[in-house]
Amino acid sequence: MSDEKIGPHEGGSEPDYRFTLANERTFLAWLRTALGLLAGGVAVHQLVPQPVAASSVLAGLCVLLAAILAAAAYPRWRRVQVAMRAGEPLPRSAMIVVLTGGVFALMAAAVVLVVLS
Repeated sequence: MSDEKIGPHEGGSEPDYRFTLANERTFLAWLRTALGLLAGGVAVHQLVPQPVAASSVLAGLCVLLAAILAAAAYPRWRRVQVAMRAGEPLPRSAMIVVLTGGVFALMAAAVVLVVLS
């Protein structure tokens, strides 16, 4: 085993550029999703006047999920990049479950908002 430090841009072996670019596209997709959720939260907060409590919860959930996704995007990109350079299996991501649960919570809050309005 080597004492070589492997980072996202150094050490190990250079991965095929297609995989590096695919990893970057995935990172950007997480950020686009976070921006979409943020925009959705701002839109709900500004455009849905009644009931205030339900729309505030929906907007807050959108912004919270956006923040979680944005915060997790770079560390995920980095872990995948390092694994590719080290020739190791790609790490699993809990963000798929978090995003699925978050979208389900958003849908549930939206249903409540529709029923109450």
